[in-house]
Amino acid sequence: MSSHAAPGEGRTHPHLLAHGPQDNVAVAVIEGLKAETAAFGVITEDNSTFELHVRHDIPIGHKVALVDLKAGDTAIKYGQDIGKVIKDVAKGEHVHVHNVKTKRW
Repeated sequence: MSSHAAPGEGRTHPHLLAHGPQDNVAVAVIEGLKAETAAFGVITEDNSTFELHVRHDIPIGHKVALVDLKAGDTAIKYGQDIGKVIKDVAKGEHVHVHNVKTKRW
């Protein structure tokens, strides 16, 4: 594979899924996604792909930041507001209850 290959070229199964380009988090869809992985992601709305350097181990079903998120930002997953960022999260870091809280209560 050349250094100019498209993200995920040759891969058939993504590490991460996002719904649309407005999402700022994606979901790990494989077991054992390890820190320092160049993860292959798919945006399901348009079948586009992306690559993301994962900074933490991400359990299956958990979220990873697609962009730098600041405290007070809204986390968007699958096109939906899933909560308020309560602690800065760098691109590629684990997004979970320690840095995002629901806005419902």
